[in-house]
Amino acid sequence: MSVAAASPAGRAAAELARWPGALKIGAAMLALIVLAGLAAPWLTPYDPLTQDLVNALQPPSARHPFGTDNFGRDVLTRVLYGIRIDLPMGFFMTYVPLIYGIVLGALAGYFGGWFDAVLMRILDVTVAFPFLVLIIVIVAILGPGVHNIYIAVFLTAWTMYARLARAEMLVERGKDYVLAARTLGFGPWRIVFRHVLPNIANSSIVFSMTDFVLTILLVSGLSFLGLGIAPPEPEWGTMVAEGRDFIFDAWWICTLPGLAIVVTGSALSLVGDGLAQRLGERRHALL
Repeated sequence: MSVAAASPAGRAAAELARWPGALKIGAAMLALIVLAGLAAPWLTPYDPLTQDLVNALQPPSARHPFGTDNFGRDVLTRVLYGIRIDLPMGFFMTYVPLIYGIVLGALAGYFGGWFDAVLMRILDVTVAFPFLVLIIVIVAILGPGVHNIYIAVFLTAWTMYARLARAEMLVERGKDYVLAARTLGFGPWRIVFRHVLPNIANSSIVFSMTDFVLTILLVSGLSFLGLGIAPPEPEWGTMVAEGRDFIFDAWWICTLPGLAIVVTGSALSLVGDGLAQRLGERRHALL
């Protein structure tokens, strides 16, 4: 083995070369989206909140590539700044419930008993209600706003990961490596967190990419319904809601933020498909 291949950079390059095409394309698209959000102040000279009524409802042009909305605000600027709202919300509302749900599900599957029975009854009650309806009800009770959306999603989204982790733990806890760990005298907490969780987390991580897309759509949908982020914040769903009254005369106001949602969702879906394919290849290589 060469020195370059043995170095961290060499190993990273070799792993990158083995990535499926979908994962490479999705990761590149997602990286460009993140960079566009971070560089928004340098990519556009306009402020996302400043109104310019004289230039309201201007079609796409060299000065305003995405046109302007009914308040004269540059739509491209608002789309770029919307990345800073939608992506962080999608990330935290996906991966905080993921961590919480995986841990609870893994512990319930490993220990069983009353803890498993109580958790399963909670899961049964939660999944008995349609997810979107339950979110809308919680947000309607707590009131619109970012923090209340976080609370509503956290109270419901962890159940999917808990059910998935529990099912995989029931399979893993009877395998040879778990029995060997018990024979060596390892405690249950070490077995769960050091030996089993790394093996059962892969499927949840792959699923989380799809959930990430759905979370962004959820935030946008809540904003569209008036239960999410309130205007004039440049959130994609809010922008679509503001532009629906002008869809025939100024299609760009709602179409282009909607296209940003589609592109971001496509990037995340490609990453999820690529991760599933890559993890499947690694699993087959170990067999």
